[in-house]
Amino acid sequence: MDPRTPSGNFWRSLKQPILALAPMEGYTDCAFRMMARECGADLVYTEFVSSDAIAHRAPTAFKKMAFDPREQPVLCQIFGKDPDAFVAAAREVQARGFAGIDINLGCPAHKVVRSGTGVALMRNPEYVKKLVAATIDAVTIPVSLKMRASIRKERKEIAPGTPERTTALDLMEALEGMPIAAVMVHGRSYEDGFEGPVDISMIRAVKERFKGIVLANGGVTTPERAKELMDATGADGVGIARGALGQPWIFDQIRSYLARGRYDTPSIAQLRSIILRHAELAESTKGPHGIIELRKHCASYIRGYPNASMLRSRLVRVTTRQEIADILDELTDET
Repeated sequence: MDPRTPSGNFWRSLKQPILALAPMEGYTDCAFRMMARECGADLVYTEFVSSDAIAHRAPTAFKKMAFDPREQPVLCQIFGKDPDAFVAAAREVQARGFAGIDINLGCPAHKVVRSGTGVALMRNPEYVKKLVAATIDAVTIPVSLKMRASIRKERKEIAPGTPERTTALDLMEALEGMPIAAVMVHGRSYEDGFEGPVDISMIRAVKERFKGIVLANGGVTTPERAKELMDATGADGVGIARGALGQPWIFDQIRSYLARGRYDTPSIAQLRSIILRHAELAESTKGPHGIIELRKHCASYIRGYPNASMLRSRLVRVTTRQEIADILDELTDET
């Protein structure tokens, strides 16, 4: 059996629903991925890494690819558009021990789209097929995809009587029969960015068409929303990105809600312990600079608390774990 087919890789060993920490540039580093795993995530994705940078063995790319065995299963997400670079990158990803490789077809950042990568690749399903085939042929670890619900075609590509948009379903139809292990579908179009309603029907259509694992993504910020999205789409699980910022425990909450119809929210004492655990991981993986990078996470963790504004102004200047601990001693849920 081909180890890359849906029935022959780690994806099929995961108990459904599958709860994944979706990739986020600047956020899903090693420390945050370990936090997500400790808080119930079934698998985690790296920040996206340039296939060209990996192929050229750029130290910055290898730095982003660093992971801890405790994260497993961890997937390395790559982006780019050169098939040869994809082959070289895929082989490097496998050599470094990742559980799988994920191809980014969904990033909406203007710089990425202007370069013809990320979600821009969706405009050319046949070219995507070439990239995916090259990647699959280069490795034995499972290959998965991350995409968006749709993207408007460039005006020059719209012939009379043809659709003006390329959808996730169009893409999956073009890739039909390929040994792709899983797909994650962000239910918003490229043009909608991270706002607006999630296209439930598109995720459901992909799930009906594709025989492998489908994860629904977009707008999951609560356990209730996770259940609604899975029920409405039939997806095998959810990928949570921004919804995990400041609340990595959302994975445990979702599992509790699905099993018992309720979930707990961390107390102030528990929140303090979680943040300090994150700080410990950040420092152990990146040294003192890890605390600097943690500042944005600290701000997210205390969002919504009565004295959060005052404490946030101090947390964004911390340089040590002790400073974080001292500031958190002042955190309160009393109005």
